[in-house]
Parts: sequence; C-alpha cells; structure tokens
Amino acid sequence: MAHTPRFRKDAVAVPEEKHPVDETLPPLKMFTSGLQHVAAMYAGVVAPPMIVGPAVGLSATETAFLMGASLFTAGLATLLQTLGFWKIGAKLPFVNGVSFAGVTPMIAIGKGEGADAIPVIFGAIIVAGAVGFFAAPYFGKLVRFFPPVVTGTVITLIGVSLLPVAFNWSQGGNRTAADYGSMKHIGMAAVTLVIVLLMRKFLRGFLQQISILLGLVAGTLIALPLGMTSFDSVKNASLVGFPTPFHFGAPQFQVAAIVSMCIVMLVCMTESTADILALGKIVGRPADAKTIEGGLRADTLGSALSPLFNGFMCSAFAQNIGLVAMTKVRSRFVVAAGGGILILLGLCPMAASVIGVVPLPVLGGAGIVLFGSVAASGIQTLAGAAMEKGENALIVAASVGIGLIPIAAPDFYHAFPKDLLVVLDSGISTGCVVAIALNLAFNHFGAQRAPAASPEPVPVH
Repeated sequence: MAHTPRFRKDAVAVPEEKHPVDETLPPLKMFTSGLQHVAAMYAGVVAPPMIVGPAVGLSATETAFLMGASLFTAGLATLLQTLGFWKIGAKLPFVNGVSFAGVTPMIAIGKGEGADAIPVIFGAIIVAGAVGFFAAPYFGKLVRFFPPVVTGTVITLIGVSLLPVAFNWSQGGNRTAADYGSMKHIGMAAVTLVIVLLMRKFLRGFLQQISILLGLVAGTLIALPLGMTSFDSVKNASLVGFPTPFHFGAPQFQVAAIVSMCIVMLVCMTESTADILALGKIVGRPADAKTIEGGLRADTLGSALSPLFNGFMCSAFAQNIGLVAMTKVRSRFVVAAGGGILILLGLCPMAASVIGVVPLPVLGGAGIVLFGSVAASGIQTLAGAAMEKGENALIVAASVGIGLIPIAAPDFYHAFPKDLLVVLDSGISTGCVVAIALNLAFNHFGAQRAPAASPEPVPVH
C-alpha cells in the first residue's frame, strides 16, 4: 500500500515553483523581449513572399499584401505553439514563420500556372498541412529516415537554390531593364553585403542578431541620394487592414503541386522535430513524444490555416532558439508576446510595405548572406553525417548533383510532361526524394546499416 504523507495542522503549504518556461514577466520586459524575437525573425518571414510574389507575376502592391499576410499568419502559428490548446502546441518558447523550404517549389508551380499560381500554391499547402496534421502522431517513427546525411543535403540545396534570387536582385531584378546588371546596382549590393558583414563582426548581442535588418536600413539610406528608392508603396498603403480570406481566389487543388508541397512538409516536420528537441534541452524541459507531437500539430495546423489568410507554409525558426540560449529568457509567454506583435504588424499594411522601399540591389546584397547562411547550415549538418563512410558521401554527391540540375540547366526537363515539371523544376524536391531513397537503399536495406541519428536543428528560413 502506498504511504500517504501526513502534515501537521500548522504546516504552511508551499506553492509549487513554476518552471521558467511557464513564468510571466513584467509587461515592459515581456514586450521588449518579444520584440527582440520579432526583430530576429522579421527578415526571414518577409523574404519568401518577396521572392515568390514577383516570380509568379504579382505587382508590388500585391507582394506587399503577401508580406503582411505572412507576418499575420506567422503570429497565429507562434501563438499555437506557445499557448496551444488540446493536444496542439509544444508549449515552449517556439517561434513559427514562413519556411524557406517551400520557396523554390512554389516558384516551380508558378512557372506552369501563371496568374493562377497563388490559388494552386495555397490549395497544395492546405492539403500538405492537413496530411501533416494527421501524420504527426506517427512521424516520430519516421525521423530515423531523416538522418544528418539527408537533412544536411536538403538544407544545403535550399540555400543554394535561393542564391540565384539574390544574384538577380543584385543586378536590379528586372532582366529587361536597360541598367540590369549595371555597376551601380552591383556596387550597391556589394556595399550592403560589406555593411552586413561588418555589423556581424563588430556588433554584439541583440544588435548582432538583427544585423541583416540593420544592413537593409543602412543600404536603403545610402541608396536614397542615388535615386534608387521609391516610397510609392508606403504612400499607397493603408495604416490598418485585414488580410481578406482568399484574397487571390478560392484554392485550387492539383496533384503535382500537392505532391511537391507534401515533400516540403516532410522537410519542415523533420526540421521542427530537431528544433523541439534542441529547445527542450536549452530551456531545461526535455521534449518527450507528447511535446513533439503537439509541436508538429501546431506546425501543420498553422500551415493548413495559413492560406485562408493568404500566408504560406509555417515551420520553426531555429535562429530564435539561439536567441533563447543567448538571452536565457525561457518564458513561452515572451514568445507569445512576439506572436502578438507579428499579428499587429500583419494588420498594418503600411508596416509591411516599408520593405517595399528597400531597393532590390540592397536586398540582393543582404540576401547573399541570408541565403548563404542557409547553405552553410546544411554544410554544418553534413559535417556530423559520418561522411567518411563511402555510402554517405555517395548519397550527398548524387542528391546534390540531381538537385542542382534546375539551377545549372533550367531547360533540362523541357521535354517532360507539364505536371512532372512542378516537382522536377524544384531542386529541393528532387534532391530530397533522391537523398531519402539512397539513404534507405544504402543505410537501411543494404548489408550495412548506419545507426539512426537525430538531425541537428538548422536555421532554414
């Protein structure tokens, strides 16, 4: 029989001490700490819609609308993670936002769909999010098929696939313009790149975390007297607005696009699983299967709901995990405050349109660092992938080689059926499929089995 402890009548009940994750801070500190998280992720949230919008033929005003919607939906997804309800949410200081992993596949969808690209993209994200939501309880069993050799390869391809976008911006963005690729444009991109690198070198703490944001501001100020900046997007933007549901039309569901985005969802879920494990260790509340399942449900539900408000697929922002480790502020309510700030920014179209003031060459210079750091994170992950094994080196070689085809030879698949091009024109999708297949062939079904390893968290945003 279990022994029930007895207490004296005069004993004073001592309230159980709250875990730092569940603590609430004074309002001012809550706001400023939340704002710091927003500053660390802001550029990563608005960059995907800035890339996808022009690529599918949206105007500057429509692209600014997409950016505001992405801020709004990132805030909603962050609240799902930090506050949660039922079995949804990791309930850790976990920031969610638009994933870079979906950018290249979405551009590939846009090539084939033209004006209808956004509804097709949104339809594919809704289905991928729903599939991921119902797969969340079982995903833990699949993580072993995503060791560092697979995740590192995919993350490297994400960064490399995005770099051509930065190079295009650095040349002016409009290939038909007379001054495209001029020394003026490339020089402005180079100046911005140097500013960002110097800030990363000499600044410390919070300022170092937002060096890309500061570099964009500095580059824009330098571009002002050169006549490279226009304030039209700010003048025409409203102070208050709401991301009208299905602003671009009802979602459309096409099989090839859905398959492509489901592959991206697998990548995002793998990244989020690794990040939840890492964050649990940092805050002193190790993540168990229930926490991972709740976190993945929040990720996937946030992604499925995001298109309703014109947003894209959401996943973890690993750079904010580094911010938690650096500041030692472990309260999930601080990050929830950051989610609230993101929602307010999304309800202010003028705030989103401010990014439209930044000249494309300035964005290009900062983008080289931003996208290059994604590729570097993938390489860092590959460093722990037991590359001394010949099989793993072969997996990386074949996957990266096939994944680079759409970049190195854009017309390589021109004779293939249109529906297949949605997947084949995305180096991330093809590289991911090849990496998973070869990992299964060499490390799981072959004579020698590699020990399962949990993928390390990497900042893919």
